[in-house]
Amino acid sequence: MAENEDARRSDESLKLALAISLLRSKVLKSVKESSALSPSQSDALLRCKRKAKERKQEILRLREDLKDAQDASHCDLFPESAACKCYFFDNFGELSPKHHGTAFDNRFSDVLRRRFLRQVRFKERRRRVGSSSSSSQQRNSLGLIEEDETEQLRASVDFLVEICDSVSSVDDSKFANLAHQAVDFILVTLKNLLSMGRNLELVEGIINSLVIRLIRQMCSSLSENGSQHTGTNAQFCIQHLIRKLGSKPYIGQRAILAVCQRILVLAERLLFSDPFDDGFPHMHESMFIMIQLIEFLVTDYLLEWSKAEDFDNMLLEDWVTSIVQARKALELLESRNGLYALYMDRVTGELAKQLGGVSSFLKLKPDIINCLFR
Repeated sequence: MAENEDARRSDESLKLALAISLLRSKVLKSVKESSALSPSQSDALLRCKRKAKERKQEILRLREDLKDAQDASHCDLFPESAACKCYFFDNFGELSPKHHGTAFDNRFSDVLRRRFLRQVRFKERRRRVGSSSSSSQQRNSLGLIEEDETEQLRASVDFLVEICDSVSSVDDSKFANLAHQAVDFILVTLKNLLSMGRNLELVEGIINSLVIRLIRQMCSSLSENGSQHTGTNAQFCIQHLIRKLGSKPYIGQRAILAVCQRILVLAERLLFSDPFDDGFPHMHESMFIMIQLIEFLVTDYLLEWSKAEDFDNMLLEDWVTSIVQARKALELLESRNGLYALYMDRVTGELAKQLGGVSSFLKLKPDIINCLFR
């Protein structure tokens, strides 16, 4: 019986030894096969592993971006506690008896500024998703770079123009919040850039684009998507935004110059257009709203512009000359509507009064001043 037990143990030991030897042979065989791979096959294997790793990282980044976008879309960026100050739309469509300060005074809230930047980032992210740039460039473009205020200015300008496409009334609290914060942010950023003297040509291009696009929207009865604005209320909203932006002479002077040039074009169209044409009433309204905008900017800010250190006298001469040319063009329409010339005479009279009351304006070319009194 003892012999049988010894034989059974020896059989188990033999089986264990055979199993270990088979396992070793398989391991050695796999090692030989892997070492027998050609260099091209090993390079291809490494490339596949590298691509798989990059795809995994890209998927993780996209998941993070999607999560951020969902969080931004669902969170309440502008609660009632951060409502727009009512003073922003004071004197809406009316002459200001007294100027109430600039838009970048102590009432500018850091909390509103941060929330506004978050909203702009979210808009930029939705606009640029799907671009063909590399992943690193895309990550930089999805958010505003804090150090580059020029890009912040450009994004804020695009944001303001975009929300003006859907403006219907100043009673819309969301539009009032966004418009107020956008105007304040643009003015503050522009002030910083001009003081540092950075990218002045680029900044001028951005501001000129802002002025032209807002004036085009102010004078347009149709938005880009073809929907009709509710009467002239939307036009007055955009006019008020340009008026607020014009508190800065860098923007205000360029706005007057652009409006005068558009008046010249519109006056020529009115001269040769049919009074019974469907678009004639709209051209008539646009003419008055542009003349009114010039009056607002001159009466509200001209005296304060003259006190600014960066006031451009050459630009002043350009838009004063343009106002004189616009008045002459409107005099040709006196047979159709004499109110155009009368309204422009009132504006030029106020302008002459303002220019004559400031000693620094007396250095202008005499022929320009004399044209205002003809």
